[in-house]
Amino acid sequence: MTDTHSARAEKLIHMSNQISTFFRSYPHEKAVTGIAEHIHQFWDRRMREAILAHRAGGGEGLEPIVIEALDRMSGAGKN
Repeated sequence: MTDTHSARAEKLIHMSNQISTFFRSYPHEKAVTGIAEHIHQFWDRRMREAILAHRAGGGEGLEPIVIEALDRMSGAGKN
């Protein structure tokens, strides 16, 4: 991974984890759904594809609830 790709991945990881912080006070199921919906609705396709690819590569740095939301997106074909 080049420095540019690495920096982009780090930014997307940070953004994903920030979203999870917003949903922290929600019940777990609503939080997972909310994170997945936010990423699907507000991130462009390249961003979604990049974070899903990062998750597929292990998801290092992502909060567990983000991983769960990404897995749900991936399984539902919402990328």
